[in-house]
Amino acid sequence: MNDDRRTVLKGLAAVSAAAVTGCGGSTSGDLATPDVPRGTEQPVAFEHGVASGDPLSDRVMLWTRVTPQNTAPHEQPVVPVTVTVAHDVGMTQTVRQYQAQARPERDYCVKVDATGLQQDRWYYYQFSVGNQRSPVGRTRTFPAAGRFVDRARFAVVSCSNYAFGLFSVYRAVAEQSDLDFVLHLGDYIYEYGPGEYGNFPDREPLPPREIISLADYRARYAQYRTDTDLQRAHQQFPMICVWDDHESANDSWIGGAENHQVATEGDWAPRKAASQQAYFEWLPIREQTPGNIERIWRDFRFGDLIDLFMLDTRLEGRDEPLSVPFDPARNSASRRMISEAQSQWLRDGLADSSARWRVIGQQVMFAQINIAEIPAIDPRVPELRGNLSAINMDQWDGYAAERLRLLNHIRDQAIDNVVILTGDIHSSWASEVYRNPVPITGELFAQPLAAEFVTPSVTSPGFPEGLSELAGIALPLVNPHIRYFEGKSRGFVLMDVNRQRAQAEWYYVRSITDFDQRGQLDLSRTKSMKVDSGSSRLVRDPPLSRPRTLRTALNNPSTPEILS
Repeated sequence: MNDDRRTVLKGLAAVSAAAVTGCGGSTSGDLATPDVPRGTEQPVAFEHGVASGDPLSDRVMLWTRVTPQNTAPHEQPVVPVTVTVAHDVGMTQTVRQYQAQARPERDYCVKVDATGLQQDRWYYYQFSVGNQRSPVGRTRTFPAAGRFVDRARFAVVSCSNYAFGLFSVYRAVAEQSDLDFVLHLGDYIYEYGPGEYGNFPDREPLPPREIISLADYRARYAQYRTDTDLQRAHQQFPMICVWDDHESANDSWIGGAENHQVATEGDWAPRKAASQQAYFEWLPIREQTPGNIERIWRDFRFGDLIDLFMLDTRLEGRDEPLSVPFDPARNSASRRMISEAQSQWLRDGLADSSARWRVIGQQVMFAQINIAEIPAIDPRVPELRGNLSAINMDQWDGYAAERLRLLNHIRDQAIDNVVILTGDIHSSWASEVYRNPVPITGELFAQPLAAEFVTPSVTSPGFPEGLSELAGIALPLVNPHIRYFEGKSRGFVLMDVNRQRAQAEWYYVRSITDFDQRGQLDLSRTKSMKVDSGSSRLVRDPPLSRPRTLRTALNNPSTPEILS
């Protein structure tokens, strides 16, 4: 067993199984050994690692998948599973135990909402079936809402196409020692068949076709979750995630997708439902109401420092993207990026927030990207002038009035310290956000209403060679609100937030094709931008803190030993 597949099981203590509850549910229980249903005595494996996510101040979601051995798929009876949470990596200082079931109708995925935990603490966790145990995972709870917090650090990732190369970025993230969590902004998987979007050797997508059915989506997640670098990232930190389009199909919206053809692939609704079910089975995400796998927009409180609002700009309320660049219909007041219910929830949350920073995690680029300054078509709405020459109709530029409503709310309610975090576009951006950012006639001399930081991809390709450099010169000429752009490198954003400023640091990996170099950062190319509290002006700064690798001194002395 090589080092990449080695599981840290130091000082494992035997834990007893307890009474069984339904899949996805959990209870704390006594340590009595349950009756094992006939047929479950055969071996099981934990081939897809462990994960945690959606941390609150008193709970966190814990995930694994039990893989029955020596049996045909989905013929294994229900498997009782015990989950142990402890203070130590050796799992000897037990805090809580929970019971769940791995069931064939949930693809043997096990999700437990580990309740009854203390706020602002790190824990270790492990799943067991009889005497067989999963790898040990590491997770944490958030500080309670309103509690004083002076700092938070988290990584932001997006767009991880298995067929395009090695998950070097996930490995680099896993090797940071002092992150509080990981934020995944979508495109966790891709739906394409072999050769359709990436053809890296030995990483041909499975099943070998475009995924459409529930079985297809499950198989694709199962393939991704065998990647040891992705497993490492999940094992080290809790993840807060949202889907983008490729978890269902390219350029998806509430009623369809660009990469869905009804004539040959059937109705959209069953495919959409299958993609959502597989997502909730395979990701450590909490259902906002029991049984509801359609809503992923939700919020989190990190003490009094950060209120985090996670949006669904894809499947919940989005109108069909316009197909023609420059289409003036993008300024229509009736076009929706998100539903009215989600929009009202966001506006109310921003207005009611008392945290130092209001952070919005979402999928597609929010700031305007113009190619020229042209006169306003409708003089009654001059603030839409900065949207008239936009060409990407899939992002917020294609839903300009919706964006304007949100920005007007931020302005009218005097909401400050708004930071937008974005994925999707496979490139790195930092922008000041205005209602109308065009030169001279716009609002560039006014205070920005927000700042946006866009993370590069894990593997998916960005701008072609040459075009990236050209865009880096041309884009800021017409878009001076865009303060940083890098168009082709893979990496992640490290957010370092304290009470004085929110800083984004872009880190790029050396290679996604060289197995020996995966996870290595090119520190000579690190970029950093910050906004100070009370101002959304972007300021270029050298990185204040390089990523800390395994076994280095931790920024937070309360952070426990990281897993190797």
